[in-house]
Amino acid sequence: MDNPAILDQTLLRADIESLVARGVPAHLRDCQLAEADLAGLDLSDWQFERCDLRHTSFTGARLERTRWQSCRGAFAGFAGADLTDAVFTSSDFNNANVRKASLTGARFTGCKLTGADLTDAATMDARFEETLCVGARLAGQSFRRQTLERVDFSQADLRKCDFRETVFAQCSLRDAMLTGARFDRADLRGADLGGLRLVDTALFRGAMISREQAALLLAELGLRLG
Repeated sequence: MDNPAILDQTLLRADIESLVARGVPAHLRDCQLAEADLAGLDLSDWQFERCDLRHTSFTGARLERTRWQSCRGAFAGFAGADLTDAVFTSSDFNNANVRKASLTGARFTGCKLTGADLTDAATMDARFEETLCVGARLAGQSFRRQTLERVDFSQADLRKCDFRETVFAQCSLRDAMLTGARFDRADLRGADLGGLRLVDTALFRGAMISREQAALLLAELGLRLG
């Protein structure tokens, strides 16, 4: 049974530490934690609902199995945090720092990660759906054999990402950085491939695209079908 939610409170680190000391995961709803320093705390299994987390620091915190619903967390800091099996829903974490965090098994649905930095994050079995990753830094991440639905990677850093056998459904790779990315046997028919450079086309060898996409790619490269 869920614990009663803590409603509409402004909470500082000392307040959160008092809640941690109870030994029972808390459910925060409509709470203000903007710019709070929560680095290193064990908040495993906590729930954050409609909370203001802008510029909040969770650096190095334990956040396993946490739930984040309709939160505002622009520029929040999750560097080195453990977000294993965390679930993010309808939340805005634009420009968040998630460097070297553990996102193993994490789920992002209906979220905004515009400009977020996930460099060196551990993302094994992480899932993204209906999520904006515009301009996000995701270099080296693996999405192999996933089905990506309505994920916008426009202008994202996807260098050396693994998209082998990945299915793209209503996604965008427009103007993304793709150097060294792998798309072997990927299904790109549901992806916006606008803005590709001639040097990028070799990355898609062995991938599946539609005739319409092929014609658009040739047009962007200055070529015409005979």
